[in-house]
Amino acid sequence: MTLSNPFLLINALICVTTLAQAQVRTTYQLTQESCKKIAAASIKYAVDNAAPGGSVAIVDAGGHLLYLERMDGTFAQAAEVSYQKARSAALFKKETKGFEDNINGGRFALTTVGPVMLQGGFPILYKGEVIGAIGVSGAKTADQDTEIAKAGASTKLD
Repeated sequence: MTLSNPFLLINALICVTTLAQAQVRTTYQLTQESCKKIAAASIKYAVDNAAPGGSVAIVDAGGHLLYLERMDGTFAQAAEVSYQKARSAALFKKETKGFEDNINGGRFALTTVGPVMLQGGFPILYKGEVIGAIGVSGAKTADQDTEIAKAGASTKLD
């Protein structure tokens, strides 16, 4: 078989290559350095706002623990609760406060879902994509947990 137009073959190869590349998406991931920076911003906010303690957990987009820091004097279970809050925020790609508000508003069926539905979990966004989440437990109030988590999640990563 002879090819009368070699440009046809070249164009076909370009199309196949372009289609193959279009099937892969660029994603971003948290690094240990970025986790430490996020946690430091959260803990600074906690200290500056007289939080009595707290545990900060950071997870990747799949909810897997990347970093955990528990401030002195924080109750032991705060580490697990902060991790579960972060995990819920990552898996649902949204702040966990909305879940707690729904439960308090009468949507009790949410308590059967499995993930922790307590406020204090917040997704971490980079270039519009959820790349992980932060969870905080052990501050004065649930609202303060959320404020501390937001302080970390709003850390500039560039």
